[in-house]
Amino acid sequence: MTPSGSLLAARELRKAYGPTLALDGAGFSIHPGEVVAVMGPSGSGKSTLLHCLAGIVPPDSGSILYNGREMAGMSDAERSLLRRSEFGFVFQFGQLVPELTCVENVALPLRLTGMNRKEAERSALARMERLEVDTLAKKRPGEISGGQGQRVAVARALVTDPRVIFADEPTGALDSLNGERVMELLTEAARSANTAVVLVTHEARVAAYSDREIVVRDGRSRDMERAV
Repeated sequence: MTPSGSLLAARELRKAYGPTLALDGAGFSIHPGEVVAVMGPSGSGKSTLLHCLAGIVPPDSGSILYNGREMAGMSDAERSLLRRSEFGFVFQFGQLVPELTCVENVALPLRLTGMNRKEAERSALARMERLEVDTLAKKRPGEISGGQGQRVAVARALVTDPRVIFADEPTGALDSLNGERVMELLTEAARSANTAVVLVTHEARVAAYSDREIVVRDGRSRDMERAV
């Protein structure tokens, strides 16, 4: 495990895009089963921090440890495997594949690991039932509402039983009622499975579902302990 028992930890991350410094010494840590909200204004570096933590974008300097291992020492293939099997992702607009049915979308991460179609879709349907979208299994993304689509996206993120879920503005395209339902389902499912959730948001009502907040401003981070 990483220092102090955390599952994922980063120190002194720096990342520049040309002359623009996106991260300037940001740090982060999360434990299994913990939900951490990464907050900050637009352009503060919070999405860049998430992409670095997920191994999508390499930082220019700094250290990221996942389960006791330095991610910079992993090959591209190893990081890709992590993203397929141990990391789950939920994005603002769901990003479901429009040509596939909802159950095929949820089963897709399992299919990418080599699982046969029948078994993958059976596992996908069980996950969809827990998230109250199993009745949408045969529908395509264009035939369902935005709130339903985001719950399908959460089911897809959870179907591989990941150790970490990265959620980037998961309720940003939803009304408040649907947003709250998505957050309830996401946090309940993650905590029951002891899955860590890195939640990027600028909304206080969404951050309220977290155990702790990391505030990012001008590429730097500040850890805010949630008051009891």
